Amino acid sequence: MHFTVNYLRHHDDAKSGPVRVGWCLGKTDSPVIYDPPRRVHSRDAKKEHAKSAARCPAVLNLESRYFEVPCPFDMNIGFARDNEGRPTLRNLAGGSSSIRGSTLGKQIVITNEKEWRFPDRPMIQLKLPYLFIADEPVYLTQLDAYLHYRRDPLPGTIFGGRFPINVWPRPLMWAFEWHDPDKPIVIRRGDPLFYCQFEFDNPERNVQLIEAEMTEELKTYLEHISGAVNYVSQTFSLFEAAERVRPETLLTARKP
Repeated sequence: MHFTVNYLRHHDDAKSGPVRVGWCLGKTDSPVIYDPPRRVHSRDAKKEHAKSAARCPAVLNLESRYFEVPCPFDMNIGFARDNEGRPTLRNLAGGSSSIRGSTLGKQIVITNEKEWRFPDRPMIQLKLPYLFIADEPVYLTQLDAYLHYRRDPLPGTIFGGRFPINVWPRPLMWAFEWHDPDKPIVIRRGDPLFYCQFEFDNPERNVQLIEAEMTEELKTYLEHISGAVNYVSQTFSLFEAAERVRPETLLTARKP
């Protein structure tokens, strides 16, 4: 009985503490351009007045639950069709672009036109190496960076998503549906591409985001589940199978 009471007390304490969520970069040839995810907050807001909105507990509580993933390079792209009518992307920055057109073409792709939800709304994807992992049930929700003001609004909407990072850690991507392809997509390096919100067992718990080590166990597990989307249309059906082969620990904090 004494052991049971102590175990339950320890278990309850663990569940009342912060939720540890790890992030790391998967395969990439330029890791230096990918800045760490950062907690959303009103960086330049005035906080001197006691009644300032920047000091409102509700505002601070909301912002503290979002982490933003920044854009790794300047983006100024337009939509066009080639001589055969196939959709293509144009690097509108031309010679002044900070990224080569050939490199940009490898990072940003147009999805197959047959897969567009609407025939007049192209869909593009920016491949990213960011991975989020956890060792307890945690769902990641990817959503638009709606708190970030853009002088020139984006001509479309991003695709959000929600999945469990404890059993299905996978590289994220920025997926965009181009509602007005006559207008360019302009995003500056460092601007948020999207927000990540984490859901878990207790809404009173906070998230402790830490940089994770790409251990051999994590690498092997990622290889085990990667590519499933190419063979199975409903990957959520694979969660139970993935969980059966998952190591007990995937999250290891990276040493300074």
